[in-house]
Amino acid sequence: MKQEKELKKVLTKVDVLFLAIGAMLGWGWVVLSGNWIVSAGSAGAIIAFIIGGLLVTFVGLTYAELASAMPAVGGEHHYVERAMGSKAAFIASWAITLGYVSVVTFEAVALPTVIDYLLPSYQVGYLWTIGGWDVYLTWVLIGSVGAILLTALNYFGLKPAAFMQVVLTVFIVGIGILLIFGAGTNGNPQNLQPLFTGGVGGIMTVLIMVPFLFVGFDVIPQVAEEANIPAKDIGKILIFSVGCAVVFYLAIAFGVSMALDQEALSMTQLATADAMAAVFGSRIFANILIFGGICGIVTSWNAFIIGGSRIIYAMANSGMLPAWFGYLHPKYKTPSNAVIFLGALATLAPLLGRPALVWIVDAGGLGIVVAYFLVALSFIILRKKEPNMDRPFKAGKQNAVGWIALFLSLGFILLYMPGMPAALVWPYEWVMVAGWILIGAYFYYHMNKGKYEVVENKKTKNI
Repeated sequence: MKQEKELKKVLTKVDVLFLAIGAMLGWGWVVLSGNWIVSAGSAGAIIAFIIGGLLVTFVGLTYAELASAMPAVGGEHHYVERAMGSKAAFIASWAITLGYVSVVTFEAVALPTVIDYLLPSYQVGYLWTIGGWDVYLTWVLIGSVGAILLTALNYFGLKPAAFMQVVLTVFIVGIGILLIFGAGTNGNPQNLQPLFTGGVGGIMTVLIMVPFLFVGFDVIPQVAEEANIPAKDIGKILIFSVGCAVVFYLAIAFGVSMALDQEALSMTQLATADAMAAVFGSRIFANILIFGGICGIVTSWNAFIIGGSRIIYAMANSGMLPAWFGYLHPKYKTPSNAVIFLGALATLAPLLGRPALVWIVDAGGLGIVVAYFLVALSFIILRKKEPNMDRPFKAGKQNAVGWIALFLSLGFILLYMPGMPAALVWPYEWVMVAGWILIGAYFYYHMNKGKYEVVENKKTKNI
């Protein structure tokens, strides 16, 4: 009996909204906030997030229109293919997959980092040293076991994973509100000094982290085919989720700046947790915030296993990746092989140790903004090429949104290039990007070679 290739429409409006918000509010707001403020100053960090917020808002608007017009699993894979053909679609899909893989592996490394903060002396079983950091067996096992559990959750169905996402995201938002309240009542405005550090270069250093931190709204297009909601609402929910994330990150940057002075920021490992303890005068509140951070790890990790597996599944169904990745589980209706693939990468990621956190953030961020650029370009092309396409959600009458998203995306791509103050680090980050490009080139060549051979065989038979 032939397998029924049909995903189930199981997601409600609430599921879709919290899937995106939870994806964007991962662990970065706990572990990286001190880096933002030290690198750019309190005002510099806020400006970086405002600029980054503009990027994701305009890019989000292009996604919102296209997702409502083409609510198919794989999202940008279909938008770019319809606008520019299969070659461009492969580049966009492979680039955003790098972003998704980077988040999935980042969270696997982030999870044991939390335990470091709570139990600093628990590590045993020395393995090796990478980037000056010692990797221990117990540290690796925490991240790897977490990866196996989340992989299993997604293997057995989308709805249970979505329910968990809603519950944990509500808790994260509540903890963020608590921190802002504490900073507003007990914080010290003097701690906001210096407002700027490192000038434009400092702001750029924070800016290159922004695409990685905000990636998540684009999970909505990946699951659009599994959402049991009107097409127009897909666009509305996407934009609302972006707005929620922008406000959250701005509030965290401000709250940590109010709570900790420069000396405290230079010594902290988890600035947001220490800020929580400072404004409420108790380490108990720091541990509560860390638990919120753990929830963020799980929600982000969960969302990108969902989104990443769907884009890989869509690429396989288009003949761009081996058919093995396009297998749909007959009982659970999940792209189970794609889920297993992402789970395997996450299980191995902790072997790289804590330095991999920053490398993964930056390398994945480049993949994300390349995909954003191609989606914005597709938005402009389809407005001209197919003006009568049914667009339940329309991002303005003119193409201004698309052009702004295009130029902002290009500007972000340039930030990663050699010679820029925030360029990717050689060799680690560039090796990650180059390795991903080579793997993609291998797949593209062999999959297209297979198509060519099929066509040639058909021609031979017809002679």
